[in-house]
Amino acid sequence: MKKKLYRSNQDKMLCGVLGGLAEYIGIDATLLRIIYAALSFFSAGFPGIVLYIICAIIIPEAPFDVEQ
Repeated sequence: MKKKLYRSNQDKMLCGVLGGLAEYIGIDATLLRIIYAALSFFSAGFPGIVLYIICAIIIPEAPFDVEQ
């Protein structure tokens, strides 16, 4: 079965984008959030916030019957 990228239903802080991405690539969501926050901080924040909003709009939310 092909892996699909979804926003997480269980592991989310805001919209579940980073939780879903962490599940997709197989790393801890907390580590991914720390990396994302550091990169956003060092790039003046604005591009990271815009990218997160775009991903929250584009990436579909995981259906409840999909095992992640």
